[in-house]
Amino acid sequence: MMIDDSAGVGERVAEARKLKGWTQSRLAMETGLSPSLISAVEQGRRAATSAYVSACAKALMTSAPELLGQPYAPTTTEDREIHAAIALLRNELAAWDMPAPDVQVRPTPELSKDVLDARRYRRDAAAAKLAAKLPPLLVETRALVHRSDGRARERACTLLAELYYNARSLAHKLGYQDLAALAVDRMTWAAGESGDPLWIAAAQFHRATLLTNGGDWKTALAFLERCRAQIEGQLGIGEEPDLIAWGGLHLQSGLAAARAGNRAQADAHLAEAADTARRIGHDRDEILVFGPTNVGIWSVALAVEMADGAVALERADGFVIPHGTPKSRSGHHYIDVARAYLLHGNRSLVMPALQTAKAIAPSMVRWHPMVHETVRVLAREEARSTESVRGFASWCGIAT
Repeated sequence: MMIDDSAGVGERVAEARKLKGWTQSRLAMETGLSPSLISAVEQGRRAATSAYVSACAKALMTSAPELLGQPYAPTTTEDREIHAAIALLRNELAAWDMPAPDVQVRPTPELSKDVLDARRYRRDAAAAKLAAKLPPLLVETRALVHRSDGRARERACTLLAELYYNARSLAHKLGYQDLAALAVDRMTWAAGESGDPLWIAAAQFHRATLLTNGGDWKTALAFLERCRAQIEGQLGIGEEPDLIAWGGLHLQSGLAAARAGNRAQADAHLAEAADTARRIGHDRDEILVFGPTNVGIWSVALAVEMADGAVALERADGFVIPHGTPKSRSGHHYIDVARAYLLHGNRSLVMPALQTAKAIAPSMVRWHPMVHETVRVLAREEARSTESVRGFASWCGIAT
């Protein structure tokens, strides 16, 4: 169901709060947020952060997507075609344990090539291509899993885990968070069946994301601690997959700590991830997207999550994203830089950063809820909203 996007997070939170008969002070008490921040967000003077949204959703017993207004209504023909794939993905995720006897399955090398194409579409934020390719490819790979055994089945499950990862990514970016959660569950199963340690870690990473996005930061941190304990004893050997899993899980712990407002803990996890990335010495982005570049991107993102624009901009200063970095990662970085500028009061630099992100990954930017929040605040705070701000808002489908 599409939600009307004429209101921002602040207005939706205020409406939900009033329906419960709560004052802003009561919401502050229930969430641990400051009354001044709640007032500023409800008045449209501050952009809501992901931590703000998840804390309010948990306290008000609603969902983050509902407060964010997701999924946003499609604004173009291409958008409508991408959203149409969601129904097919729902059906396929529901049929995960069915053998699909009538489906013709190509040889595994040929199928693997298509899975690699889907990976490239995800990393390039090419949503239209991914939406077109993913549903039939999932059906065929599911059929392969049910017709295989032994090592062949493990390989087929590895392919299926990656496709479920792609389904999670597409559903998440479109705002279908219930479907994204189901895709993570299916991904966890397929990764376990594959026995691949990196895919198991990737599934753990995204399972923790669900907990973090739901505002259950303590549970997310405890879960990630348990996951790291399973591989800690192998780190002395220095096998790269173990190091990638270790570092990636520390980044996710940093996010949970940042959302919980624990700066010291977030910085400690970031430092451990940075040290691990130095041990690896290069970027590897096939599965967990972990390496020195991604740690640099996350360092900015974690500061933004803690609403510290000064630290985010300090970390971004001089940081260069190498050529070949997935567009989904580099585009997200410039979204975070734009948010950092807004937090720091450098309003004239917000739009250039967003335009850079748009040039890299347009569909991701158009659907990103933090972009919507940033543009709303920028448009409402400027007495004479510039044509570029108004045009960007219209392109995103934002009513200002």
